[in-house]
Amino acid sequence: MQELDEGGGAPPNGLPMSNGRPTNNGLPTSTAASSQSVVADLTNEHYLDASDLESLLRADEEPTIDPDFVVPAAPNGVAQPVEREPVIGPTGRPWPDLPTPPPLTEHGPALIIAMCNQKGGVGKTTTTINLGAALAELGRHVLLVDFDPQGSLSVGLGVNPHTLPASIYNLLMGRDVSIDEVIAQTNVPGLHILPSNIDLSAAEIQLVSEVAREQTLLRILEAVRSRYDVILIDCAPSLGLLTINALTAADQVLMPLECEFFALRGIALLTDTIAKVQDRLNQRLEILGILGTMYDPRTLHSREVLERVVQAFGDQVFHTVIRRTVKFPETTVAGEPITTYAPTSPGAEAYRNLAREVLARCRVG
Repeated sequence: MQELDEGGGAPPNGLPMSNGRPTNNGLPTSTAASSQSVVADLTNEHYLDASDLESLLRADEEPTIDPDFVVPAAPNGVAQPVEREPVIGPTGRPWPDLPTPPPLTEHGPALIIAMCNQKGGVGKTTTTINLGAALAELGRHVLLVDFDPQGSLSVGLGVNPHTLPASIYNLLMGRDVSIDEVIAQTNVPGLHILPSNIDLSAAEIQLVSEVAREQTLLRILEAVRSRYDVILIDCAPSLGLLTINALTAADQVLMPLECEFFALRGIALLTDTIAKVQDRLNQRLEILGILGTMYDPRTLHSREVLERVVQAFGDQVFHTVIRRTVKFPETTVAGEPITTYAPTSPGAEAYRNLAREVLARCRVG
């Protein structure tokens, strides 16, 4: 056992002594304590070399993958097709694929479509103008027939009905006027118009005494049917003799329907009239479809009316729906279709979709 000298000596732990106090590494404890608080420990354990830094950086850049969410590899290394969720259209049905039809190498004979609804203000004239312009954009030769005494179709395409030298009324009531003298060109290439004015209202009475009065319009259109691909007839808001003439001449009926309750009530009466024409005058007549117009998805009433129409008529309702917009009244003032007045607007795109859907339903090029 080591004994301590009176003046100092080795402490029990074997550390050197300084003035009777143990020292750390030969330094006084007070000096050692101050050194520990100021001088960093410079051992190699606290430093990273370049390779360690690179590995840490790579670890930060690499994403952390949860094995629970890893998609297993396809069998045999062959990628499997992934089914996409169908896009739901405004009618609540999956939106169909509507490819752009190929250009035509020859034209005619025309498909005749009557825009018919006995209720006024449902978008017949607007649809006739803009659907015709959209079909003309697709390279189709289109003839628009203004068969409404109000002449709204003519005004909507910049034609002054009060200064017409001849109108469709002259073609209906006389044989001294050629159809080529009445047909007028529009500002849209490939789009022509048979204009009308208030004189056409007299034809409703004068045709009563004519032989085969229901086929009068058909006789006129047969003369130019081979020149066009589509002929659109804008009917008057009634179920009189002029509308019966249009249904007799037509191959298909397109019924614009305002998404409003009173317009919905009139569809049943219109379908009854179409059935009578099919039975007695025009057996080839078919319903092309019902087009929802003036649709406002912000209102519950519009959504409910459109839902009821789809429930009642099913696939007869077009997938395309024309929404209410201020652009349509502006196009009437400008005297041109929306496809040229506002070509990038949602309304123009809606009528382009309708043109493709019409061609797909009619199975024509």
